[in-house]
Amino acid sequence: MKKIALIALLTLTACQKDETISGQTDASDTWLLIQMNGEPIVPDITLTFPEKGRIAGRAPCNTYFASQTAPLPWFEVSGIASTKRACPNLKLETAYFQTLDSMTLIERKGDTLLLSDDAHQSLEFKLRD
Repeated sequence: MKKIALIALLTLTACQKDETISGQTDASDTWLLIQMNGEPIVPDITLTFPEKGRIAGRAPCNTYFASQTAPLPWFEVSGIASTKRACPNLKLETAYFQTLDSMTLIERKGDTLLLSDDAHQSLEFKLRD
């Protein structure tokens, strides 16, 4: 009986629609940061959604990953981790991680992805070709 209940639960869970941003973008899509708090960003900073509940990307110095399981339009990352290489843009990378960690809303409009919070901070990404 327990086996049947477990199989039924796993089947239902597997069939549930992904209500996070991962369900609104392809796992192969790469989003390029173009503005942080209204300021243009020159070094490549990327964001991807490789699988349900996960984010990953490349900051100016390091690759990173974290969990993100909030349903749309909410956005909440937890456990941001990265490699530990130093580079001249480490200050920008730190600011990006702090801003990414504070984001609470996410909206996709075509090839634009906008993250924001109640303090009027924002990250604007464009879909990389």
